[in-house]
Amino acid sequence: MSKNKKPDQIVFNEDTQRYDSSLKPYATNVGAPSIQVTDNSTWKTRNINKANKQIKAKYIELKAAYDKMMKELEYNTLVYNSRYSFEPLIGETYHLYRDKKSEPFLSIINPESCNFDYIGSFVLNSELIWKKVEA
Repeated sequence: MSKNKKPDQIVFNEDTQRYDSSLKPYATNVGAPSIQVTDNSTWKTRNINKANKQIKAKYIELKAAYDKMMKELEYNTLVYNSRYSFEPLIGETYHLYRDKKSEPFLSIINPESCNFDYIGSFVLNSELIWKKVEA
């Protein structure tokens, strides 16, 4: 055996030139207790399921918000593209109808007071976005 080579059971650090078996995070001799790997598969499975449920709930929430926003965009586009000959006031309720040519027009006349094809009632908010008034 060479003079520089230590036996396998000796823990000698070549870099620091010191014996450091007590500093190792693992067992270094034959009589030490065996290292048991803990089974964390149940922990992983449980937390994967929790994380997936949270992500799915967030997705459903975002999808509902997106669908609501797209519906608002659709109504806003419908009202802005309709025919009207007045300047709508913010906060006032207006009613959207279809004429005989199936073209939309905006009016201040209540649906109870006329026989037009009623689409819905809308309010122009302070952000100049038309919001549908739910009956």
